[in-house]
Amino acid sequence: MAKTVRNIITIGASAGGLSAVSKLLTKLPADLDAAVFIVIHLGKAAIVDVVLNMLGKNSALKISVPEDGTPINTGRVYLAPADSHMMLEKGHILIKQGAKENHWRPSIDVLFRTAAAAYNSCVTGIILTGLLDDGTSGMAAIKKCGGRCIVQEPDNAEFPDMPNNVLNNIEVDYRVQIEEMGYILSDLYSRNDCDAASVPDDVKLESAITLRMATSLPVTAQLGTLTPFTCPDCGGVLTQIDEPNGETRYRCFTGHVFSESFLDNQYADKTEETLWVAIRMMEERRNFINTMRKNDINKKEREERDQEILVHIERLKTIMQEVAKSRQELTKSDHKKIES
Repeated sequence: MAKTVRNIITIGASAGGLSAVSKLLTKLPADLDAAVFIVIHLGKAAIVDVVLNMLGKNSALKISVPEDGTPINTGRVYLAPADSHMMLEKGHILIKQGAKENHWRPSIDVLFRTAAAAYNSCVTGIILTGLLDDGTSGMAAIKKCGGRCIVQEPDNAEFPDMPNNVLNNIEVDYRVQIEEMGYILSDLYSRNDCDAASVPDDVKLESAITLRMATSLPVTAQLGTLTPFTCPDCGGVLTQIDEPNGETRYRCFTGHVFSESFLDNQYADKTEETLWVAIRMMEERRNFINTMRKNDINKKEREERDQEILVHIERLKTIMQEVAKSRQELTKSDHKKIES
């Protein structure tokens, strides 16, 4: 008979994550009194069986990729499938193709947030190596619900962005190397000091929205302030969510979610795409004018139009270069903030 699940461990990793997660799993004992859930950012084409074999090679715990509705069992490790969110409800796992968060599916934030809402203070979140900031919002939800937060020491991480983002926004319980995490988890669960805690309304609501995979604008607006900004993915109205720790996120009522820095990057991408389209259309018009029949337009007028369009094209190229330069400077500034 399966043992009732009491403790939940959620692990998130991105770039360099396969090696880091493999190392962590070797530190977990076979009698660990917890169910373990892992999100690694994998591409759609990732061969999950290969990843499973790599993770399970030296793990004392059995690892599997769950299906929608899979029951949660203690002493098991569950790996999120490629291109699907892994979410938790009490006692079972949901696998859904919901909207991407920060362009990731599976998303670390989605797993962490739904785990916090379902298991409150009995959740331990772990963030390992990775780029950008997926996992920060989810870790904040775990902290709000009384759970514990463990972050890989950034100097020990192959890519320190994700650990640094968590450290810059959340007061974590442990900042350690992977080698120490197994001892910490064994100690935590040997004491079995998990007490049920209340789940804040905002965590409940956002988790419910995530589980439903879509909602209405009035419901989403309960999480923050409606903005004049639109979702770069679908054009929906964005709600600004300001966390107590100072973090700002933007949620579209269709389900897309962006951190502030990621949304800025998306708008920059769209700006660049628009400029390229404008340049291409002007080049096409210029070529068309130069191939028009001579009796439709005289040579002098054709040359004048050609030069006018060429001036506009050069202006757009200059603007694009300035946008790219500004973006590079902002990226450097963001990295300095993360590292500080």
